[in-house]
Amino acid sequence: MGKTYERIDGRLRTFIEAQPLFFTATAPLSGDGTVNLSPKGLTGSFAVLDERTVAYLDFAGSNAETIAHLRENGRITLMWCAFQGPPNIVRVHGHGEPVFRDDPRFKELLGHFATVDPTPHGLRAIIVVTAELVRDTCGYAVPYMSYDEDRDLHARRFAREDDLSLNEYFTKKEYIATSLDGLPGLPLPLPPSTV
Repeated sequence: MGKTYERIDGRLRTFIEAQPLFFTATAPLSGDGTVNLSPKGLTGSFAVLDERTVAYLDFAGSNAETIAHLRENGRITLMWCAFQGPPNIVRVHGHGEPVFRDDPRFKELLGHFATVDPTPHGLRAIIVVTAELVRDTCGYAVPYMSYDEDRDLHARRFAREDDLSLNEYFTKKEYIATSLDGLPGLPLPLPPSTV
């Protein structure tokens, strides 16, 4: 049923790039730490950089668990499910790194997301993942569901913020600078936006 792949290309790449939703899973090294699982969407906010590297835009939110876990240990799994068409699940197990707005690589990486305007979403970082294991499985139990459109609530909410007010928002949130388990999260103050 399942198969392991050496690279993200051909049918696999076409599949994951076509999905409007994917999930990220991370965890701290501590055995009693909090495992994090997050849905990710917004058309254009995910990109395959090469056969072993993918990236996605990390926008403002009420916590920064993924960033905290990646800063501690780098472990991450991304998962896509076929909710339409032939059944399929693809997982990319790998090593992730948050590239923050003041990193010299940030601007070049941002060029991979030309179809999305990150400005109204409070872009915090770009998460870059190097694949160590790529697998697909049948997905026979995944239900059929239809995709209608992206929600506009996130953009409407964070379009009201500039760098100063976004920093204030992050500072007020309990789990932005520090994770649920007390790990370093998003470095604050947020560097000025270059977009």
